[in-house]
Amino acid sequence: MPQMIQMQAITKTYRLGEVNVPVLKRIDLEIEQGQYVAIMGASGSGKSTLMNIIGCLDRPTTGNYVLEGRNLTAFSDDELAYVRNQRIGFVFQQFNLLSRSTALENVMLPMIYANIPKSKRRQQATQALIRVGLANFLSNRPSQLSGGQQQRVAIARALVNKPALVLADEPTGALDSETSREVMELLTELNQQGITIVVVTHNPEVAARTKQVIRVQDGLIVH
Repeated sequence: MPQMIQMQAITKTYRLGEVNVPVLKRIDLEIEQGQYVAIMGASGSGKSTLMNIIGCLDRPTTGNYVLEGRNLTAFSDDELAYVRNQRIGFVFQQFNLLSRSTALENVMLPMIYANIPKSKRRQQATQALIRVGLANFLSNRPSQLSGGQQQRVAIARALVNKPALVLADEPTGALDSETSREVMELLTELNQQGITIVVVTHNPEVAARTKQVIRVQDGLIVH
């Protein structure tokens, strides 16, 4: 399979006062298209920083990051924003839904930034919500949905621009065990449809549902 993600000698160092704090230390990483990967590590291991670089939310200090064959290292902020919007979907622990907006309106948001016409936005958002099993909840606001349903809305929002890569940061962290299982089964189904999925988690049960586990410790990939 072609490579979705290729990282070569990636480092990330933060400046705190007069001190340089290395967070990532020469990371080499390859993830194939269609793969289903968990990134695991303790708090402070560097896994969240690694995810932020994969998602074009942060830049490496040194090294090369190639996504779908394009070297993003020298991309401008606007170019990275375009990649985020068009090629990457994000799912977070806290859902990040707008409380006064309906499920349909929340899912339509990424398409507004992509300048997609309103009629097409509604059509694609409806299809995305149907895809995650929420055909009967288009007009519900987050307060009218369960935690699992809210996370499904968030997943639909991540899918609506038809990304090649979905990044899920602790996607079950705010859910009970049964709802967590349902969400992970949904991610598995999406992966079976060809979407590359990277899950950042500290939960071994979540990681066990993926096909490959990458362990990060002290800024290094150790497994």
